[in-house]
Amino acid sequence: MKYYIAGHRGMVGGAILRRVQALPDAEIVTRTHAELDLTDQSAVADFMAEGKPDVVILAAAKVGGIHANNTYPAEFIYENLMIQSNVIHQAHVNGVQNLLFLGSSCIYPRAVEQPMAETALLTGILEPTNEPYAVAKIAGIKMCESYNRQYGRDYRSVMPTNLYGPGDNFHPENSHVLPALIRRFHEATQSGAESVTIWGTGTPRREFLHVDDMAAASMYVLDLNREVYEANTDPMLSHINVGTGTDVSILELAQLVAKVTGFKGDILTDPSKPDGTMRKLMDVSRLAKMGWTAKIGLEAGLSETFEWFLENADAARL
Repeated sequence: MKYYIAGHRGMVGGAILRRVQALPDAEIVTRTHAELDLTDQSAVADFMAEGKPDVVILAAAKVGGIHANNTYPAEFIYENLMIQSNVIHQAHVNGVQNLLFLGSSCIYPRAVEQPMAETALLTGILEPTNEPYAVAKIAGIKMCESYNRQYGRDYRSVMPTNLYGPGDNFHPENSHVLPALIRRFHEATQSGAESVTIWGTGTPRREFLHVDDMAAASMYVLDLNREVYEANTDPMLSHINVGTGTDVSILELAQLVAKVTGFKGDILTDPSKPDGTMRKLMDVSRLAKMGWTAKIGLEAGLSETFEWFLENADAARL
C-alpha cells in the first residue's frame, strides 16, 4: 500500500509517519511545504496524478494559538479550506478510496454540554477566537461525508482533544498550555526560583492525549472494517472523537509538571488572569465501542515529553 501523509513534519503527522513506517510493505510518500504547496490546486492535482497513492492521511493544517487565530483569521480559514479542498478532491479524482482527515475539538460549540459528544456538532455558536479555523475543520468533515455519500468513497474523520508529546511547540509566546508549563517549570528549576505562578484560578479542567496515542487511534480508525465504522457512525455525522475520556484541573496539571521537571518550589495562581472555558472534555464512547482506548497515562507521557524537550532544544523551538 502506498500512503501519502500530508503534514508529516508536524507533531501529529510525524507520529503517524512513525506508525506507518513500522508497517510491513508500506510505501510512504511525503512532501515538504517547499516541495508542494497544498494551497496550490494545480500543484496538488499534478502530485496526486503522478503519485497515485492508495491511502491519504491529511494531517496538514495551518495551526496556532489564540493570538495567531485572532490576528490572522483570514489566513486560517483560507489556507485550511484550500488545503482540505485540494487534497480531498484530488484524492477522489485520482481514485483514492481511503482517506483520513484530522480535525480538532474546536469544531464544537462554545457552550457545549460536557463531555462533548459527536452529536453536538453544529448545535450552537462556536468560540469566536478560533471560529475561522473551526469552520474550516467542519467543512473538511462535511467534504469527506459528501464524497462518501455521492461517490461511495471511504473518507473518515477523527477529532483529537488537546495533544502533546515529542515534536510539540515549546515557544515561550505561542505554545499551548502543557508545553508552556513544561518550559516554565524547567526554567524555574534551573534558576532556583522559589515559585511559579500560573494564570487564573487553576480550576478549569482540560483533557490531554499523547500524540503517539493519537497516531495509534488514527491508524485504528483508518483500518477499521467499513461495516463496523458505518454501523457506529452516521453518513452525515461520521466523525469520531479521540481522547482519553478523563481530564485534570490546570492546577493538578501544574503539580504533575512540577513533579516531572523536579521543581520543588511553590505553585501560585493568579485569579486576575482569565480562566477561559471551565471544562473541555471529549466523549470518547463512540471510539471505545469500536474497540480503541488510550494507553499512555498523563504522568508517563509528560515524563517522555520532558525528556524529548531536554534532548531537542532546537527542535523544540526555544
